[in-house]
Amino acid sequence: MTAPDPDVEALIRRSTKWQPEMKQLGATLRASGLSEAMKWGKPCYALNDANVAIIQAFKEHCAVMFFKGALMKDPKKVMVAPGINSQAGRRIEFTSVKDIVAAERLLCAYVAEAIALEKSGAKIDFKQKRELQFPEELTAKLKQTPALAKAFAALTPGRQRAYVMHFAGAKQSATRTSRIDKVVPRILKGKGLTDR
Repeated sequence: MTAPDPDVEALIRRSTKWQPEMKQLGATLRASGLSEAMKWGKPCYALNDANVAIIQAFKEHCAVMFFKGALMKDPKKVMVAPGINSQAGRRIEFTSVKDIVAAERLLCAYVAEAIALEKSGAKIDFKQKRELQFPEELTAKLKQTPALAKAFAALTPGRQRAYVMHFAGAKQSATRTSRIDKVVPRILKGKGLTDR
């Protein structure tokens, strides 16, 4: 078992909801030999600095998300995708310590599989990153504004994808155009949709 991270312990102490569940999940993940650290404001568990799992606290449940969960077998069908556009991560959701304890053996098996995947060097094939379907409004704007096209091309694939999904999520052309116009300054600064 690896040692608890003081920053993670402090976060859990400050948590008003899911505190016992987060402690239980953290203990299980550390018992597998994963190191614990704070990343993205959440307890994250890694193998040789490669992220394997993260604990997430939501309003309705607490969860362990596996970064390469899409590659896992999931024989009990307990993992869910965090969102409709999620390509890699899959999580197991819990609503009580009792649920976690009851699923301890299963959870340990999933953690072991996630560790084995990481050790094997398995990679997620991010097809959608290569196959972005630009809305016609974005294509037109990029053609009209070469500086914007250059700045957009310089963004990371994840930032490009987030913008394209944001624009394409609008049903009407006028809304798509408005969304594009609002973020042009952010793109020109090299910032992603959610960057501060």
